Amino acid sequence: MSIDSSVDIEVRQIKTGSNPTRYARGWHCVGLAKTFRDGKPHQVKIFGTDLVVFEDSRNELKILDAFCRHMGGNLARGEIKDGNIACPFHDWRWGGDGRCKDVPYARRVPKIARTRTWITLERNGILFVWNDPQGNPPPADVTIPEIEGYGTDRWTEWTWNTFLVEGSNCREIVDNVVDMAHFFYVHFQMPQFFKNVFEGHVASQHMRSTGRDDIKTGVQLDLPDSETISDASYHGPSFMLDTVYTVSGDIAVETKLINCHYPITQDSFLLQYGTIVERVKGVPAEESDAMATMFTEGVETQFKQDVEIWKHKSRIENPLLTEEDGPVYQLRRWYNQFYVDIEDVTPDMTRRFEFEVDTTRALENWQVEVEENLAAE
Repeated sequence: MSIDSSVDIEVRQIKTGSNPTRYARGWHCVGLAKTFRDGKPHQVKIFGTDLVVFEDSRNELKILDAFCRHMGGNLARGEIKDGNIACPFHDWRWGGDGRCKDVPYARRVPKIARTRTWITLERNGILFVWNDPQGNPPPADVTIPEIEGYGTDRWTEWTWNTFLVEGSNCREIVDNVVDMAHFFYVHFQMPQFFKNVFEGHVASQHMRSTGRDDIKTGVQLDLPDSETISDASYHGPSFMLDTVYTVSGDIAVETKLINCHYPITQDSFLLQYGTIVERVKGVPAEESDAMATMFTEGVETQFKQDVEIWKHKSRIENPLLTEEDGPVYQLRRWYNQFYVDIEDVTPDMTRRFEFEVDTTRALENWQVEVEENLAAE
């Protein structure tokens, strides 16, 4: 249908807005816990500052501000001594509780010698840090779910990767929760079913999809005519746990996929992703491990496709939408709860909201496009 150019239509202007002035309240994944258990301090650039992660004498992972309160030495460049972190500048010893335990050259430790500590959580082999600009501890109901059977022979080990994204605010990745259409154009999938549910601090995406016959990604499992069943939930602003079933006939392979990130600055973030695969009876361990690696490679391919879009797109506060674009504004309202003081969280940010996208029209057109592409080969 053509548009009558004689009709005076107001051109919609893009509102780019600006980045937040604070970092989101919630649990943020720092990485696999085992990477911090090597007897050394580790520097993490996050929330516009620098932190140091280390293992104390009780084998607990602790996080402190990275710079010594004495003369600013970088604790991440120091050593672990008797379960405390020793500054490389003057050897002041800091405990995981934030108190200075010893100043080897001094007769006494100043009573006010304390540094900032950060609340941590270790779950499913992953380390989290809690951020709240108001300084409040995490509510009991705002947590990270446990993966049933994790740590047993039921699952492979984590296959884990990180990817630095610069020039983009981490909000861009969260918008994908409701974006059904981009799976076809960017990730080469055919969504058959797509539904979102937001409630409390959790935003979920439920999708059933098949691959595009006209495009081979090179990372597909050797399962013909397979369907992917994905139930993914953000638990807070930055951590998504996705249960993925790849189904082909009587075979169903279950994967736990983590898609998470933490902000470094307001225009850069570290994207992290990893998978574990349920070991299938009768399948050797090495084959299950190889399957986990293949899934992770597939996820990496998809994330790189997303990053290429983010690098060249405009930030847009007032997207022009169709019904099939999903509840973008509702998702952003949900997401905004993590950027305001807790007393300013409104019911419309947290009340239950459901929306199912009608994929009928999209699938009809997409199938025609796929068939035309196949015919042209």
